[in-house]
Amino acid sequence: MTVFLPAGAQAANHLIIPYAASRSPALREALVNLELPHLQALLRTLTRVATDVEDLDQPGLNMPHERAYAQALQLPALEGNEGAWPWAAITNKAANEAASVVPQAFFSPCHWQIGMGQVVMLNPAHLQLSEAESQALLQAMQPFFIEDGLTVRYLAPTQWHVQGEMLRGLACASLDRVVGMDINLWLPKSDSAKALRRLQSEMQMLLYNHPVNDARSTQRQLTVNSFWVHGAGVLTHKPLGSEPAPAPQMAQALREPALREDAQAWTQAWREIDATLCADLRDRTGSRPITLTLCSEYAAHHYQTTTQTQIQQIWQRAQRLFKPLTVHTALQAL
Repeated sequence: MTVFLPAGAQAANHLIIPYAASRSPALREALVNLELPHLQALLRTLTRVATDVEDLDQPGLNMPHERAYAQALQLPALEGNEGAWPWAAITNKAANEAASVVPQAFFSPCHWQIGMGQVVMLNPAHLQLSEAESQALLQAMQPFFIEDGLTVRYLAPTQWHVQGEMLRGLACASLDRVVGMDINLWLPKSDSAKALRRLQSEMQMLLYNHPVNDARSTQRQLTVNSFWVHGAGVLTHKPLGSEPAPAPQMAQALREPALREDAQAWTQAWREIDATLCADLRDRTGSRPITLTLCSEYAAHHYQTTTQTQIQQIWQRAQRLFKPLTVHTALQAL
């Protein structure tokens, strides 16, 4: 998934919870009996101030939680890239590395599952790829990357940093958007993507008989048969570190069980988030303005403490008294 920046001292004032709800029938059923007392207390004191709801027929390249994070950092979207953000360049700069006018991106080794008329991206985390395996695959692919003018370096087993002109102008879907989906819906379609698609085809042939995959097949593990490019672009706005907006806190624990549609693990992760992050945010409500963003795969709802007139505050309290906003209602609305 996108590598988010570490939260600063003020980050706890804004909490973003990805996969707080889901369109999965199993997870929606789990909501019925889900008790989250600290989130319930927050919803009684906060006001929903904005929503971000996608067209299900034409969802964006980034997930709602990724858009919420970028907007909180006041990052401008790449012009002409349909709301994409250059996450690789952003995180590279945040790591105090030199900024570059050359496009950057992430490559994530992955498994594409070929079915009847579609190719589905499986969650790269399910590969359980080791550092040694990832490094060996990268070493084998490096000559082809270099030939195409790409500089690729290892960051993590399923996250490589890449830099090169081949990436210029690419409108890339985020990894979270594509997991579990038909990749043909999300492959870059522009003329600038032709070289990338050719490189992906070459790497698929290289990986087919690679010793790492031979060993994984013997052990009945998923093989690495391609890579996904995401977070591409050039950082053109004011560099991070020059009075940047504070990074929000991103709750990550719901992501994996949500992608697996594991209702038991998802509800347990929700209870832990409620007992820790939501409880901490609740403790801050009396001292400073706070923001809570609840997200599903296709929507985000933003809640804030608001500065209003006394009459408005009395009216809102009266509404909550007779029709209180419950956890179930708030999450089902996503």
